[in-house]
Formats: sequence, C-alpha cells, structure tokens
Amino acid sequence: MFDTIEIPLWFVWIAGLLAFAGLIDRILVPSVSWYLRRRFNRVINKLNTTLSLEIPPFKLTRRRIMIDRLAHDPKVINAIMEHMEEEDLPYQVAANRAEHYAREIVPSFSAFAYFSMGTRLSNWLSNKLYRVRLGFLDEGALDSIDPQATVVFVMNHRSNMDYVLVTYLAARRSALAYAVGEWARVWPLKQIISSMGAYFIRRKSRNLLYRRVLARYVQMATEGGVAQAIFPEGGLTRQGELLPAKLGLLSYIVADFDTQSARDVVFVPVGLNYDRVLEDRVLVASAGVERANFGQKIWGALYFVGNHIVMRLRGKFHRFGYASVSFGHPLSLKAFLTTDTAGTPDEMTRNLGDKIMKEVGRAVPILPVSLICRVLMAHKATSITQVDLATKARAELDILLANGAYTHILPKKYDSAIAFGIDHMMLRHILKKGVGGLEINPKEAGLVRYYANAIAHFHIPTV
Repeated sequence: MFDTIEIPLWFVWIAGLLAFAGLIDRILVPSVSWYLRRRFNRVINKLNTTLSLEIPPFKLTRRRIMIDRLAHDPKVINAIMEHMEEEDLPYQVAANRAEHYAREIVPSFSAFAYFSMGTRLSNWLSNKLYRVRLGFLDEGALDSIDPQATVVFVMNHRSNMDYVLVTYLAARRSALAYAVGEWARVWPLKQIISSMGAYFIRRKSRNLLYRRVLARYVQMATEGGVAQAIFPEGGLTRQGELLPAKLGLLSYIVADFDTQSARDVVFVPVGLNYDRVLEDRVLVASAGVERANFGQKIWGALYFVGNHIVMRLRGKFHRFGYASVSFGHPLSLKAFLTTDTAGTPDEMTRNLGDKIMKEVGRAVPILPVSLICRVLMAHKATSITQVDLATKARAELDILLANGAYTHILPKKYDSAIAFGIDHMMLRHILKKGVGGLEINPKEAGLVRYYANAIAHFHIPTV
C-alpha cells in the first residue's frame, strides 16, 4: 500500500496541466467573466446615457440563448409540425432545419465592434469617399418619439454604401440592426456584419419554414425594442428609380400587431442620394438581367479598388461628389392602423408600404448630378451650353424646392454646386464638349438616365 510507484515524467506533466486547466475553469474563468461582464455593463449604461434610443436588453442577450428561444418558440414549433407533415419528415429532422435557420438569422451583436470600430470606420470611409451632407432632419419630431417605441428606419436602396452612410449619421441615436441580403454571407464579411447586429435574410427563398422562422425573429426583435433599418425595395435599384415596397418584412411586423397592448412601432423614412453610386455602371449594365453575374461583380469591384488605390498613391483622387441623407417625418404604426379602413391584413400592409415609400421618396435629397441629368433628359437638342444648363438646373431646383423637396445646397451656393456637378460629370466622361456646347457621351447615356431617375418620382414638369 505504501510502496513507491514509478510513473513517467510525461504523465506527471499531463496530470499537472489537466489540474491547472481545471483550476482555471472552476475559479479563474468565472472570476474573469464576472469582471468583464461588470465592465461591459458599465460601458452599456454609459452608452445609453448618450444615445437617443437605448440599446434594449434583447439586443444584448447572448446569441446561444436567442437561438434557443427562436428555435423553441411556440409559433416556430407549429411551423415545424406543419413542415414535418408536408415534407413527410421525422420531427427531429424538421426541428434541426429550423434550428439551422435560426443560427443563420440570429446575429452576434458586439457593442464594442459597433461603436468602437463600426461607427468610426463608417465615419472615416464616408468622408474619404464623399462630401457627406445632412439634407433634412426634424430633430423635434424624432426627439418626441416614445422612448418605449420600436424605431424602424425605412430607406431607399441605391448603393451598398447605404449601410455605411446611415450607420455613420445615425450613430448618435442608436445601434441599428440591418436586414442584409445573401451577398454578405461570405467570409469575413459575414462575421463582421453579424457582430454589427445585422441579420441575414434569403430574399428569394420560398421555403415556408424558413419564412416562418425569419418572421418570428423579426417579430421578437420588434417586440424587444430593437432599432432596425430595412430596405423595402428588397434590393439595389438597377435603373435608379424608386421601386415599390416589397411587403415581406413589413408584413412580419404588422402581423398579429395589437394596437392596444403591443409596443408601438415608429417608422422613420430615410432618403439617400449620391452624386456617384459606386456600383452605378454594374447596376446599369445588369438592368433587365434577372440574375447578374456575381463573378463579374467581384472582378469589377477588385478593379475599382485597385484603380482607387493607384489614384490615391498618385495624388489624383477626387472625392465622388456629394452623398446626402434626409430623415422624414415619423409614422406611428398604431396611429396608422387606427385610421386605416382596409379590410384585410394584406391590404393594410400594402397601404402601409405605399405610404412609407411615398414618404421615403419625399425625403430623397436633390443633388447636383441628379438635377443636371434630369435637365439633360428633358433637353431635346443634342448639345447645350454650360450657361444654359446651369440656368435650367437652377430653375428646376427652385421648382422642386417649392414643391417640398429637400436639398443641402444653400441658395447662395446654387451656381457653384451646379458647376461642381458639371465638372464631376466631365471628369467621368459622362459629358463631353461638342461643337455647340456640352453633349452626353453616347456610351454613358444609361448613367444619365440612372441619375435622373433618382428624383423622377417627384413628377414635376421639367423646365
């Protein structure tokens, strides 16, 4: 019993390491986790004192817990049962599919990633590429929103820069949860975007179980007070015009909404416009094509980035003109449903989508390039002098402003802004000098139409 036993030295080392690992797991890890969690809570509390819309507890819940809650939600369980019967599958197989969808949708929000990296990067990138301007903002209306309401920023979708630009301009208000399409589900974008609180959606999926899981997550986030940002158009506009709303996400929010007991949902219309959309040539070339070539997009993006770096190094880079954002008047869902007399939920959702897109269209700011392109599209002659173009553009702008449009351009800077737009289009070879003045480059006529369509929804006769 008390005899000496010899054991190999490597075994002693392994036993010691295991004991040390157990010590860390039982004592040090809980202590460090408690310390970090306490500091994290202090940071969140400090952030909430500076933000107009506090970060709700729902957004800070651990991802693993949120996945379990979503996958075992009673409405999702009912959807699993229906899917099991329709596809003739064992319950566990259908349940595993639902959990897979939940894992795909639920983000892993990091307040540190969003406010320490995301907002700073969006600030830096926006101002490096554009002259960023705020077109219209009714501070009083936004500040009067019920603090307990869920705020949903609803915006037109012109560029993938929309995410960056709105994150930068809304950073003082809250951390936004974007609905992001499948394009971002690639490494490392997926991890970065998920940590920013965005959730991924399969826009063209017809899988009923997937749609039920997605719908329930959107409803849970809305009930939890998560500030969201959605693009009702469903994708980038390829011809520049404002598209009608696709009702998927809106229908999820409206479904089963109780005007008496539910937390109110306030939609804030957001209008975006650019003097240059980064993807403009790709979008115009893919207009009318049901499914654009993703490989061409990748190579086009790489060429664009490489050319941009070369121009930076040679000191020949010029910013891409103005990028402007306007925030329209908030719309309460409770107030809308109280006044809307439509008979069915589908009709109410359709009316809501139409009203929201109308307000989004009103908020789209007027920028020099869009204004000039609108005049060029209406001008019947092949050429126009720069003086005539500037005069017509200024008269057109006065008409648009008189009819409620927004612009960041100050009256005393009309001429310089329009001259800047003309120079920008000349630099991109959209306009060229002809015998009688300025002419549209025939190869770039699609771009002129694209930028003119950005404000075509105002339906005001062009001078």
